[in-house]
Amino acid sequence: MSEQDGVNLEPELSRRITSKPPSPQDPKPRPPRGFRDQKYVPGKSLPTYTGPYSVGTFELEHAAREPRTFSHITRNGTPVLRLQTVLMTVYYPASHDVHSSLTKRAKQSRELWLGRPRLGLLAGYSGFVKLSPALTWPFFVPILFTKLPAYRNAKLAHHWAPAINTKEGGVDVKTKAGEKASPDADARPTFPLIIFSHGLGGTRTMYSSICGEFASYGFVVCAVEHRDGSGPRTYINNATPSSTATVEAKERKHGYHSVNYLFPKDNPWDTSPTNDKGVDSELRGAQIDLRMAEIEEALECIRLINNGRGVDVAKGNLRRKGAKGASSHGLDGIEWQDWTNRVRMTHITACGHSFGASTVVEMLRHDDRFTKISQGIIYDIWGAGTRPPEPDSPGHRIRVPLLVINSEAFTYWRSNFDLVNSLIKEAHSDPDPAPAWMTTIRGTIHISQSDFTLLYPHICSLLLKAYADPRRAIDLNINASLEFLRLVLPAELARVSRSSHNENLLDKAVSTLDDIPSLAFTRPKDGFVGARNHIPHETRYRLNPKVYKRKFLARAQQMGDTDPMAESWLFAKPSQVLLSGWLEKQHARVQV
Repeated sequence: MSEQDGVNLEPELSRRITSKPPSPQDPKPRPPRGFRDQKYVPGKSLPTYTGPYSVGTFELEHAAREPRTFSHITRNGTPVLRLQTVLMTVYYPASHDVHSSLTKRAKQSRELWLGRPRLGLLAGYSGFVKLSPALTWPFFVPILFTKLPAYRNAKLAHHWAPAINTKEGGVDVKTKAGEKASPDADARPTFPLIIFSHGLGGTRTMYSSICGEFASYGFVVCAVEHRDGSGPRTYINNATPSSTATVEAKERKHGYHSVNYLFPKDNPWDTSPTNDKGVDSELRGAQIDLRMAEIEEALECIRLINNGRGVDVAKGNLRRKGAKGASSHGLDGIEWQDWTNRVRMTHITACGHSFGASTVVEMLRHDDRFTKISQGIIYDIWGAGTRPPEPDSPGHRIRVPLLVINSEAFTYWRSNFDLVNSLIKEAHSDPDPAPAWMTTIRGTIHISQSDFTLLYPHICSLLLKAYADPRRAIDLNINASLEFLRLVLPAELARVSRSSHNENLLDKAVSTLDDIPSLAFTRPKDGFVGARNHIPHETRYRLNPKVYKRKFLARAQQMGDTDPMAESWLFAKPSQVLLSGWLEKQHARVQV
């Protein structure tokens, strides 16, 4: 990447050159919630969230307003890309007195990470990885009872959280209310909205750490579970008799049907960087179309709830007690009146991982359709599955702020890196340039932004060569995302995340790949590019990581690394002129 590529890579905001690089920081503290989360208890647990808010969740499945088919693609004579219902888990800031306001039963209820029915979803994962259940089930047994560290159907927070997080104030900060962010702020904060799109093999809970972290800092996050054949398995409760017309008689009788992962015909591994056949563009394009329609339906549900019609939405919930995949709690206990006018339905953030990031890019390019979305965050985008801009449609381009966060493993995938670079240039280009940043988190792999590295840290380290602390990796992703949102959101919305620690991850010196010659030392062989990292002399690393890191640092310095101890690299950011000009335009629009 270079200045000649059209992206200004000079450090413009406040370049700081230090003689001594900073040491890697420890992850934020995440004390266990209770007995279930202790290390000595069999099974796996997810770490608690670090923001000052407790977190609540609710599950919602709602019928689509206009059920329809998105492609002629079929399996066994049945169309497979159909919009019927939309399924989501909503993560949100919960009341600080949630412990005393909930009933004992509700207090103990947390959403399952794997979902229901467990065995059916495990079979879906077996099909996704194309292995026998006998081989895959032992891998998943430890997470059969794993639950999200969030309260189900908790009361929405009605307070401003203290301006500190758990690292600064301890876990007790979640039980306290803080002062208003400013004298003119409302007594009850209005929370910004994030819509989240998962990647291939993902679900609405697979990224619960990212989504829950956002919620703990004052955001409402709507994580959609796509029914486009991109997940391992999802269950659709039939909303109307007409929606069952094309499903099997047995499934029609039961009132539901399932959608498994959809492999492209004659090209099942179209996601691989080494696949000579390339990507099945027809399938992936149709999936993106269906995904965007699902997101529109999800946004409509949130809009209705925010407009005081939460009771009506709850009446239409298909995940009620007795339904397939539903908890016996349903939406019981939610005080819908508390949600009225509590979510900002403008300045929405679109966020996604991998193929979900590809979906976000397409949404940002359709700003005429997604008029309320004003910025995007994309985690480790799958470039080959991303549609190019339409050459005959000049308006089909990114014209809003964009943050790109890559894993180290995907940074080695050169064609993918070049695609990301083109997205930065697209956002920065005239007319209507918008600020965009690109950063890479060191030691991470493609699934580091999901919950898998938290649940299976040793497997990810041994097999995929992830060497970043998985909790610290989540911290870096969230901190960079919050820094971005504080820059681009209106001030009254950015205030809700005032407790997050600014590490200046987006305001550091910009690097090029040539500035990091040690990347050649840690680059995997061509057959593993994109899939994993490489740890040279790995046995030494496993036996004595502290000594290994000192020697690696010395070697990186000898090779010419400008910042050999960096936890992240910033590869692109806007010029001061571009950023200042964009901010002035936004301020002028607010004044009008």
